[in-house]
Amino acid sequence: MLNIVLVEPEIPQNTGNISRTCSVTGTALHLIRPLGFDISDSAVKRAGLDYWEYLDLHVYDSVDEFFCLNPACSFWLCSTKAPKCYSETVFKDGDFLIFGKETAGLPEALLRANPERSIRIPMLAGRRSLNLSNSAAIVLYEALRQLRFPGMETKSAYFA
Repeated sequence: MLNIVLVEPEIPQNTGNISRTCSVTGTALHLIRPLGFDISDSAVKRAGLDYWEYLDLHVYDSVDEFFCLNPACSFWLCSTKAPKCYSETVFKDGDFLIFGKETAGLPEALLRANPERSIRIPMLAGRRSLNLSNSAAIVLYEALRQLRFPGMETKSAYFA
């Protein structure tokens, strides 16, 4: 199983899209507070997130708490500031793909302390970065491809 970690996500639609991607791929979603939205049962029902019950969700109060509770985790910091392309990375089962909040990305101190664990998606210079939910899907599906889409349907019964 892979893991997506969102550090202080701000936009509920992005987290909703990522949670749906997680629910259809068997990927755990880890949210680190503060959140820019409510994830209570009533808020989730009101938003119509009918896949939320299939989500393996974990919530933490801080980045420090996340690393304290997952001390030996293999992680990748996904950032526009990272030195290495995500497609040059060898992903393993159990990896944590960590993304920062929409307006600021990941904390600079975290990136500087872990340059060898920092990866990026190539983009044209001087442009805005990709949407958070798109970025998470791109990196996650590369990791899943490398792992040969474990437990997932790769062929359609429609053409059988």
